[in-house]
Amino acid sequence: MLSNEAMAVLKARYLKENETPDALFMRVAHHVAQADKIFGCDPQGTAEDFYNLMSSLDFLPNSPTLINAGKSAAQLSACFVLPIEDSLEGIFETLKNAALIHQSGGGTGFSFSRLRPKGDKVAATGNSSSGPVSFMHVYNLATQIVKQGAVRSGANMAILRVDHPDILDFISVKKQRDVLNNFNLSVAVTDEFMSAVIKNEPFTLINPRTQQVAKKVNAKDIYNELIEMAWENGEPGLFFIDTVNKFNPTPRLGMFESPNPCSEQPLLPFESCNLGSINLANMLKDNKQLDYDKLRRTIRLAVKFLDNVIDINHYPLHEVADKTKLTRKIGLGIMGLADLFIKLDIPYGSDVAVKLTAKIMNYITSEARQMSHEIALVRGSFPEFRHSVFPMKGYNAMRNATVTTIAPTGSISLIAQCSSGIEPLFALAVTRRVLEGQLITSTNAVVMRYLDKRGLLSSDVESAIGKQGTLRDVYLPASVKEVLLTAHEIAPKWHVAHLAAAQRYTDNGVSKTVNMPHQACKEDVAEVYMTAYLAGCKGVTVYRDSSRNEQVLTHGTTECAKCVI
Repeated sequence: MLSNEAMAVLKARYLKENETPDALFMRVAHHVAQADKIFGCDPQGTAEDFYNLMSSLDFLPNSPTLINAGKSAAQLSACFVLPIEDSLEGIFETLKNAALIHQSGGGTGFSFSRLRPKGDKVAATGNSSSGPVSFMHVYNLATQIVKQGAVRSGANMAILRVDHPDILDFISVKKQRDVLNNFNLSVAVTDEFMSAVIKNEPFTLINPRTQQVAKKVNAKDIYNELIEMAWENGEPGLFFIDTVNKFNPTPRLGMFESPNPCSEQPLLPFESCNLGSINLANMLKDNKQLDYDKLRRTIRLAVKFLDNVIDINHYPLHEVADKTKLTRKIGLGIMGLADLFIKLDIPYGSDVAVKLTAKIMNYITSEARQMSHEIALVRGSFPEFRHSVFPMKGYNAMRNATVTTIAPTGSISLIAQCSSGIEPLFALAVTRRVLEGQLITSTNAVVMRYLDKRGLLSSDVESAIGKQGTLRDVYLPASVKEVLLTAHEIAPKWHVAHLAAAQRYTDNGVSKTVNMPHQACKEDVAEVYMTAYLAGCKGVTVYRDSSRNEQVLTHGTTECAKCVI
């Protein structure tokens, strides 16, 4: 049975008029299964398998698939990256393409790094360039207008390389609150820059138009500004671009320059990717150990589902269709990890938990890759396979250039009634700002069952959970409180440890926010950044509680009980 919270989200965003959740899952399953016809197979059995996969809440695909499947010209992918060329024509051609993608329910990532810096020469007019940040404001306004009529609010990622002359303007642009609200910001950080920071050396900024040195700066000045802004309002994040490109499976096609809006999916220009997530909270045998047989069956069916999406998808641009089908990237991830740990009586902030995160993702990627290989033997490899890294690794076939990505799963984890992505619980009871400002409250059912099973669910405990969202001021066994620690109570080093453990065995990127208490200091942010880089993470984001006027999640439900939908 779906929770009130799940039903509120489904009704607001996903269900057609008079449609039930059961009918939604059947609609999606039937539509995605039709790809089997392309290969001469009867889709009926596949549709039943897909329906069971979703209706059990063992797996859910990204939101555009749930929203659009069954419609005419159904666009099913969540993630797109578009290139921006250094010309007025190129800038506005990309803006047009982004509008079409937003209208279809997709999100877009852009690198503004090719654009010449502010004050640079514009030969066609003899004037000076206004720089990349100015065009970000134009893109932001267009997104705001388009999303008012779109099926899903448009979202963007803006990337600027750390060696761009306008990098300080980019880093500090959100000092003025209430600007670029339709953008997430990340800086493309290079190994050269991090080395200069570590060694306290000068760093060179390069004019992208001329490829000439613009000026030399102190690397730590830039790094400290990054830390200052992240501490102040959570942006920009860091996108370790050289680390990302070390794992590029198709280097002949070019290099990554931007990820999608939540930064977990690096893509080549014009590529798209469809994502889906396995609910780990449903993968247990009697709440005592992980059911690897069930997990394996779920992985294999989910890979087939996501691969089918590529063939049945209606792409908003022909360039996107061509590039996507050249590599056939999919991104299978996880949600419910924090719930899994609670069911297994394991603290999130422990070596045991970190090792289990790594073990799970190693298993999922290995099984997903094996399934991709088996599909390729029947349906063929992705067209760029011969020039990819896979033949050198001993593979004779592979259907998908990548198979795993860990997304934030904000909406689909609400539907699946589990914790999001690889995050710890933000709170044991939470008020969530969603659906154009509406508030939804919920108490974590896994936590309540955990306490009840141990005879610890007293009225005082329930009251504390409702008021504060934590058990820090309640007398309970230390081992129980350790298992039920929330995001702000878990040391940042454990957040980064899980991020690194998951990334080690994930083809694409991992969405992970290191949530910090309000009293966290800038040195804490600096430590997270450096630790994440040295651990081989592809990116990292921090957020200090209440550092923005409005935030999606707040602790407890009592004060806002009237807001429950």
